[in-house]
Amino acid sequence: MRILFGIIVISVSLTWSLASADPGAEPGFTPFFNGKDLTGWRTKKDNVSLEGRVDAYNKRFFVENEELVIDPKVNGDVIIETIRPFSGDVIIRFEFKPANGCNNDLFIRGVKFDLTAKNVPNMKHDVWNAFQIVVRNGQIEFSNNEELLKTVTAKPTATPLGIRAEQGGVRFRHFRYRDGK
Repeated sequence: MRILFGIIVISVSLTWSLASADPGAEPGFTPFFNGKDLTGWRTKKDNVSLEGRVDAYNKRFFVENEELVIDPKVNGDVIIETIRPFSGDVIIRFEFKPANGCNNDLFIRGVKFDLTAKNVPNMKHDVWNAFQIVVRNGQIEFSNNEELLKTVTAKPTATPLGIRAEQGGVRFRHFRYRDGK
């Protein structure tokens, strides 16, 4: 602090870089994909933990550039799912970048949701889309880019979030959730 012509001047140096901040971080939300490997996920078919692994099902799923990728060149109608089950009210958010012909699925609380152009009419191909799943009072709302797509009844039992590689490529990033309303 110094005094200059009767005015107090305070000099503060702030060093914070947007590049170093986690763009998937959101106050009140907990991330569940670390961007480095498939820790926290497992195969659905044989319930094998993917802890520390960077791919699953012969690289049908793999991690690259902090993204979870479904490779359309590798065959296999397979599912990975979170080890953590989701119960009660919860909000799940993530971003996804679908390639043309994307037809892959999400599973949560007994409900299947198809990531296709038909079910997600506002889906933009080859750019990042913001997807949200809200489970509240026994109902599930699916939204893309802040537009409500579908509301259905959820099963009361806790289930993981599953991702099915069916057809076409897609990339996911910034998975996060918040329990409660």
